[in-house]
Amino acid sequence: MYAKLDQMDCHSCIVAIGSNQRLNNSSSSDVLSAALSRIAVSVGPITSLSRFSRTPAFPKGSGPDFINAALMVRAQGSAHEILEKLHAIEHELGRVRETRWGQRTIDIDLIAVEQNIVPDSETFKKWQLLPFSQQTKIAPNQLILPHPRMQDRAFVLGPMMDLCPDWVHPVIQKSVSQMFDILDSQDKAEVMPL
Repeated sequence: MYAKLDQMDCHSCIVAIGSNQRLNNSSSSDVLSAALSRIAVSVGPITSLSRFSRTPAFPKGSGPDFINAALMVRAQGSAHEILEKLHAIEHELGRVRETRWGQRTIDIDLIAVEQNIVPDSETFKKWQLLPFSQQTKIAPNQLILPHPRMQDRAFVLGPMMDLCPDWVHPVIQKSVSQMFDILDSQDKAEVMPL
């Protein structure tokens, strides 16, 4: 469970992508397709892809609806190297980090790398339990895996239901299906496959 990712050769990663802002004349769906092409070239082969879904911006009312998807990619390199490649793709596709949870042409999140916990359970739990009022103000200055908010977000878990409903969170010890089932029914209903 606590393997050093920097020493691992090749691993399966869960990635979430979303867009709620056009890029030039490209729709959010087109931006996601462009991101997928770049991920396949610079990160590794995409082994599974969810349907695209429309979801409200998070937090609700903070902007136009998002188009979201999730994918599994077979990647080489450390988790930090993979994240750097994903951030480079965001930059290529016009992502500007001005406002936390603001509108964006593309958002690419590394959700999980197999069953690994990075950097450790204690750090994960600190960020997982951070009150919402603090989440809006501060962000981690290091990579945390699994993504510490994934279990709270229908726009992540809904697409993951297409990919890996039986994947078990290594800290929470619940499957994607179990985490999705306990979300608010309104939040789940707002994940609208396209």
